[in-house]
Amino acid sequence: MGRILAIDFGRKRTGLAVTDVLRITANPLLTIETKDLIQWLTDYFAHEPVDEVVIGHPTQMNGEDSESMNYIRPFMGQFKKQFPDKPITMYDERFTSVLAHQAMIAGGMKKKDRQNKAVVDKIAACIILEGYLEKIKN
Repeated sequence: MGRILAIDFGRKRTGLAVTDVLRITANPLLTIETKDLIQWLTDYFAHEPVDEVVIGHPTQMNGEDSESMNYIRPFMGQFKKQFPDKPITMYDERFTSVLAHQAMIAGGMKKKDRQNKAVVDKIAACIILEGYLEKIKN
């Protein structure tokens, strides 16, 4: 059984999280510059068994797609072309950044460290993955 990889896609930076091999826990992985994402995924998939990818689906409060989808759709097209054997699933990412900040505060992270957007991005990816894991368990 392969891992599930989560992507919190951003125009400049993208947060990544991954499950353990048993798909029990979600762990923040790293934040990468978005321009390097496809190459990083190519390298990662060559060394790690990944069966599925989950990407955050940014929506507005009324449930409609947010403006960020204008950047995510082209990435998803590129992903499907580059990795046709890897299923990619969208999962609602509303409030993940807020939840990431709350998790950092609860974890005792200093204010200066909480302002590091790269940390927020990979924690947001982890929250997306945790939500997805909970959904597929039920």
